[in-house]
Amino acid sequence: MGEYQTATLDRVFGAISDPTRREILNRLAGGDERVTEVASNFTISLNSVSKHVRVLEQAGLVTRTVHGRNHVLSLNADPMAQAAEWIDHYRAFWTDRLAALDRFVTGAGTDVADAAPADSSPKEGDR
Repeated sequence: MGEYQTATLDRVFGAISDPTRREILNRLAGGDERVTEVASNFTISLNSVSKHVRVLEQAGLVTRTVHGRNHVLSLNADPMAQAAEWIDHYRAFWTDRLAALDRFVTGAGTDVADAAPADSSPKEGDR
């Protein structure tokens, strides 16, 4: 994994680790909004919401367009797609491993005759 991709993933996972930032992204998934509109849905101050928005901007998840005094936010889901690809890579790895463990534990895919020796009676040297 390249250094650029690692830095992007670090920023994305850091940004989405906070529930307030996830809710901001959820709101923007419904369409563009002004910062003040986003802030009006939270009990925290406009300044605090702005700090959360900056983290999302630094992660590349949100873009800001300024029209006079209005700061309009838009969702950019591309960095989340990169994070989803990274997760999917490891999901496939763990799915395979867990399926193998399940087969081992439950004995699925093995015949009982294959699991037990053909002649289980004690041998003369075993007595």
